[in-house]
Amino acid sequence: MLALNIAAPALVAPVVRAPASSRAAAPSMDLAKDFFSDFSPDLTPNKPWTSSEISDKAGLEELANKLNPVFGYYDPLGIGDKSKELIGWFRHAEIKHGRVAMAAFVGFTVQSMGIHFPGNIQGMATYHGVTPLSYAEISAAGGPSDQWDALPSAAKCQILLAIGFLEVVGESSVFLEADGQQHYVRGGKPGYYPKLKGKMPHPVPLNLWDPFGFTGKMSPERKESALLAEINNGRWAMLGIFGCISSTKGLIVPGIDSLGLTPYAGEPMAPFAANNVDLPFVSQMLDLRAAQILREAAFLGGEATAAAAPVVEAAAAAAP
Repeated sequence: MLALNIAAPALVAPVVRAPASSRAAAPSMDLAKDFFSDFSPDLTPNKPWTSSEISDKAGLEELANKLNPVFGYYDPLGIGDKSKELIGWFRHAEIKHGRVAMAAFVGFTVQSMGIHFPGNIQGMATYHGVTPLSYAEISAAGGPSDQWDALPSAAKCQILLAIGFLEVVGESSVFLEADGQQHYVRGGKPGYYPKLKGKMPHPVPLNLWDPFGFTGKMSPERKESALLAEINNGRWAMLGIFGCISSTKGLIVPGIDSLGLTPYAGEPMAPFAANNVDLPFVSQMLDLRAAQILREAAFLGGEATAAAAPVVEAAAAAAP
């Protein structure tokens, strides 16, 4: 399943050109300084590729037949007829979304079963008005989406900032070129994530991708087979996680809506909930969403009005 959330694709690699000193074979902590001090986006369009990565429709057709010989090549968006940069963008997007979806599906399953860490997520005792909060209390909030809503603002901000940092590192040519790689819209390997060890001003014990080095021990044939399996598993996981989320909102999802997942009354795509009004603009965001729901309910009428009540009441309760 290809990611469809693309706007006008200005295929410009969000890259940083590093000084020659940071392109040495042995990466060093200078990468961090180069990364933050020399932002110069590469705006050159249609640069020639020197790699053998898929860059045309024929390559996509060959890949599709390897992934699923029965289904074959299906390209309703006509991506195969687009530029090689756009093809690289979509291939990377699919692999990355698939990996996130596989992790999300496992997490959703574990959280739905009530499994959680021991101890506290916040504090050991009340300190400066901050009361302890245990993982058990988060787990007791309901399903996975309710558990996310129950997280305190500090926890959500830390998670979102960490994700943002990892995204910037993954898109940076400073880190990619230190590994001998290129950005995926410049002929680089789609799905490649740069190594973190030895490139930060503080020790990093493990890399984000393949932290234990399992793939490095594979033969080329085994690695190619594993990469194909990863794409297929990622496609299933994208369907699975959205199916689970949709089912918790009361939608009919064959094979999933009969599992008895805990219903969720909140907003799956909203990062902040009523307990995060201590953050700027969250209260206004909740008010705007409540007003939107009322307009939609008035338009639809009937049961929609009753269904909108919990969200509107939550927004009103969160108002300062």
